[in-house]
Amino acid sequence: MLKQKTISQHIETTGIGLHSGKKVHMKLSPAPVNTGVVFRRVDLSPVEEIPLRAHRIKDAVLATNLFNDNGVRISTIEHLSSAIAGLGIDNLYVELDAAEVPIMDGSSNPFVYLLLQAGVQDQQEAKSFLKITKPVRVTDGDKWAMLEPGTGFSLDFTIEFNHPAIAADTCQFALQLTPERYVAELSRARTFGFIKDIEYLQKQGLSLGASLDNAIGLDEFTVVNPDGLRYPNELVRHKMLDAVGDLFAGGHNLLGHFSAYKSGHALNNALICAVLDTANAWTLITSEDPGVNGQENYRAVPAVTRSSFPSLAFTTHH
Repeated sequence: MLKQKTISQHIETTGIGLHSGKKVHMKLSPAPVNTGVVFRRVDLSPVEEIPLRAHRIKDAVLATNLFNDNGVRISTIEHLSSAIAGLGIDNLYVELDAAEVPIMDGSSNPFVYLLLQAGVQDQQEAKSFLKITKPVRVTDGDKWAMLEPGTGFSLDFTIEFNHPAIAADTCQFALQLTPERYVAELSRARTFGFIKDIEYLQKQGLSLGASLDNAIGLDEFTVVNPDGLRYPNELVRHKMLDAVGDLFAGGHNLLGHFSAYKSGHALNNALICAVLDTANAWTLITSEDPGVNGQENYRAVPAVTRSSFPSLAFTTHH
């Protein structure tokens, strides 16, 4: 039987918000069984809590942003939620002293490292999965995203950009997700943006913390980061990383197949909301149920090897 997972101890770090440009202190803490992922704004009095739920995402144009009933917001959650989902963690408290999750290096890799350094531990209750039982598809113009039944959790993503640095053979990626493959093949893929758009976005109060230290930058011809790309198809891998985090707002790891063309945060969220709102499109099962195909994908969590991760400032304590 697969059991629910949390972390073994508290762990803390500091970074800046991608859009706010403000310093953020974040603390990740163990949570009891059946808690799910709960964000806490500890800079507010009283402390405001926001559970990670698909229908609480109200603004997903350039990031995935979560709101509670009081209108309190947590922004840019997708890379952290992707790391949590990728490692198969079920229950976690995330405390922040600002309205935005720190961007770190623009990937989920630093969050993976923090979670593994804190230790992933089993809890004394069966793990639940959101199993897709019939296809659901959403569209926005020529963009689309779909979830359908499948074994384990697999993804197939295609992007399309008319840019000299984005070759046609780097625009599609498929992956059968396991914690090991998540860490090795998705977690290091960074967010990206076009230099020509930055001035406009910053006038709108967005991307104030963006730099080549936390994003891939593209000018009219090439990737401008001195070290280039981490994978030849890093851009589509990052879009898949985002999708893993966005779909985890369904509240549980998925069993099914996700496919998408030019999808983003808003369409990913529309998809998981449509699944949850569609009768007979999903069922909640536990690892105690017979015939749960694909649950073994979440069995193993990779060991921490510091050489695989960037240097981070963090503190752990029991």
